[in-house]
Amino acid sequence: MKKFLILFLMVLATTMTFGQSKQLRAYLAYSTFDVPGSESYIETYLAAEAGSVVFVPVDGGNFQATIEITMVFLQNDSVRNFAKYELKSQLIQDTAMTHFGIIDQQRFTLPNGIYTLDILIADKNNPTEVPFMTTEEIALSFPENELQLSSIQLVESYKKSTSESMLTKNGFDLIPMVYAFYPESSTVLSFYAELYNSIQKFGTDGKFLTTYYIESFEGQNKLKDFIFRKRMDARQINIFLHSIDIKNLPSGNYNLVLEVRDQNNETVVSNKVFFQRSNPLVQYNLADIASVDITNTFTNKISSIDTLREMLRCIAPIASETDRDYAYNLSKSEDTRTMRQFLFNFWQNRSYENPAFAWNKYEQEVIKVNAAYGTQTKKGYASDRGRVYLKYGPPNHIVEVYSEPAAYPYEIWHYYALGNQRNKRFVFVTKDIVTNDFALIHSDAIGELTNYRWQLDVYKRTWDASNIDETGPEDAFGNKAYDFYKNPR
Repeated sequence: MKKFLILFLMVLATTMTFGQSKQLRAYLAYSTFDVPGSESYIETYLAAEAGSVVFVPVDGGNFQATIEITMVFLQNDSVRNFAKYELKSQLIQDTAMTHFGIIDQQRFTLPNGIYTLDILIADKNNPTEVPFMTTEEIALSFPENELQLSSIQLVESYKKSTSESMLTKNGFDLIPMVYAFYPESSTVLSFYAELYNSIQKFGTDGKFLTTYYIESFEGQNKLKDFIFRKRMDARQINIFLHSIDIKNLPSGNYNLVLEVRDQNNETVVSNKVFFQRSNPLVQYNLADIASVDITNTFTNKISSIDTLREMLRCIAPIASETDRDYAYNLSKSEDTRTMRQFLFNFWQNRSYENPAFAWNKYEQEVIKVNAAYGTQTKKGYASDRGRVYLKYGPPNHIVEVYSEPAAYPYEIWHYYALGNQRNKRFVFVTKDIVTNDFALIHSDAIGELTNYRWQLDVYKRTWDASNIDETGPEDAFGNKAYDFYKNPR
């Protein structure tokens, strides 16, 4: 197993509907860790919004909610570990006071290998509801005596432990940050990770450098104000428990990256984890753009304001939220100098040595998507398929189904790998193939639209479920979307 798959923390955002008044919102994350000399383990973190589940009366005039959870780890169709349990909320006296999360953490010991995790989640107090089920592939690979990093666990809070519990790791009690979303009120990002076998790699008295930083999710660009370095002594297990001040981190999608470097400053092992930030009060730094010197640069040679505007618009699929908003507003102005400065700075951040080459290479991809996915009213880069293509590159496989009797025309794109993610899919649908405008209705990739009822959108042409709890259409001859989704071919 490749190292970048060992250290992967997946965030699932799952929405489930119960009855007519409750919509269970549950979020599951997991991390992988090792115990040198013993077996590795998978740690799961589940959070449900209390306001989204049904509370029923219990003894003493209180109310309580109960969520039924089943997790089964399969390997070659054999059960390797499992848990079936009830997650109970705290007791409350007023069912209107449910502004809190129901948190759970579990550990599953397993040998190295690749596993399929089947998950079933249901609200016990809504027995007529069909339980939600999903499947994820998880890899455990911690070879003995090899330098390895655990997953990066985002932590809501931590303190020194006074007794052992499920939350305890190496003398600290860690409250997991399940949602991986930091609103404006959150000013600190804390994380925990473990490094194994640094003695074997660097020697008993060896030292090494660690770097952790925040990068943009879209462009993988390091944010210069959020780079931190620390020298460490080699240990059998090295612990990382750090906090980062994110008060001035703008809104957007990001990765937290942890790297271990040797004496030659070469990265020998690394890991990253995705998170989102909402911080509308932090605005784009105009002073940084105004100071960009564009003398003798490729952008300074562009005289047409229309060309500059088009360049600003077409970078939206790969730009951060902050860059995207600024570029959009700038494209409506007449300030050609700032346009040139911004564009040069944008591409220099992606290729310091040759920003002009980076732009030319991207421009060729824009030409492709404009030709393939453009419509009479929309450029290809502004379409959903064009955005996904430009952001992630061409898919490894595309299923094109334009004449299935019960379905709207649809496409399913399959990527073998998206950075740290594996086997990710995108489902696009159009009601009229003549327009060539396919809308993204579902993806299981991090940071993308997730819709567990996506099959209903595909088959709305002939099937409109009266039960809002339905996740798919009735079985009918010729309905192939789900099969293509699970097994692209």
